[in-house]
Amino acid sequence: MTVGETWAPDFAGALDRVRPHLRRTPLLRLRVPTPRGPVPAVAKLECLQITGSFKVRGALNAIAATEAPAVVACSGGNHGLGVAHAALVLGRHATVFLPSDAPRTKVEGLLRLGARVLQGEPTMAGAFQSARAFARHEGLPLIHPYDQAEVLEGQGTLGLELREEAPEASEWAVALGGGGLAAGLALALEGAASVVAIEPETCACYDAAFRAGTPVTIEPSGPARSSLGAPRVGDLPFGILRTRVGWPLLVSDAELLIAQAWLWGEARLLVEPGACAGLAALMSGRWRPTGVAGLILCGGNVDAMPSDERTNT
Repeated sequence: MTVGETWAPDFAGALDRVRPHLRRTPLLRLRVPTPRGPVPAVAKLECLQITGSFKVRGALNAIAATEAPAVVACSGGNHGLGVAHAALVLGRHATVFLPSDAPRTKVEGLLRLGARVLQGEPTMAGAFQSARAFARHEGLPLIHPYDQAEVLEGQGTLGLELREEAPEASEWAVALGGGGLAAGLALALEGAASVVAIEPETCACYDAAFRAGTPVTIEPSGPARSSLGAPRVGDLPFGILRTRVGWPLLVSDAELLIAQAWLWGEARLLVEPGACAGLAALMSGRWRPTGVAGLILCGGNVDAMPSDERTNT
């Protein structure tokens, strides 16, 4: 399905398609320190999902919608891992383009899953261009990390789980890269809870688009770049987010790393800096939920513990 077509997402149908190949990830209840005192929070641990992130949901749903024997993807790592796993369990082949500085953990994971990995470009924008050209040349579908209806539908399956498991959370903070997860959740949670979009200041493509009134290209940087470093928010997610979610909250790179270290010290959970965006917004006081805070810990593919903990083993 293309972005321009009328789209009525079928999240229940998507969940039926992807559920056999997923884990039902657990919840963790926390009391998070904030400038106004401890705040109760419930965290959905998608960092423990198969392949280490929520991305496998969208990949499974999108690949199930095509009969092609092979697929192409471009990724900072997590989407590629999801596509590689989905291709493996659905009997397809995957070629994944990554920037040359993608984390070692993600590259090794792709190779273990049998994907062909190509790293000829230093930036995500360059890797996207190479992936598109390769897909056109080979006549293969490109499974987009966020700007594809079937991918958003797959990501939205997480919202059905949140409705059932944590109805007490009326706001869910969602780290935003290209916008696929936030947009899928905004639709799937509609009427039950709201989505709060959180971006690092150094990877703020949605903030730039919201200010401009249309998606624009940025140059992401910082510790969250491998997971949230989309050079441009997707057209389809942007149309959903601007009307249902509104302005994002921005957090600093330092706040991301503080939240990552706190989570490791408090719960011994090792989560990517980008996945800590919602926690960082809560801990810094930039986000002030009215009740129980909902946190999506969306990725756990990191190479090592936070640096200040490595000598304490």
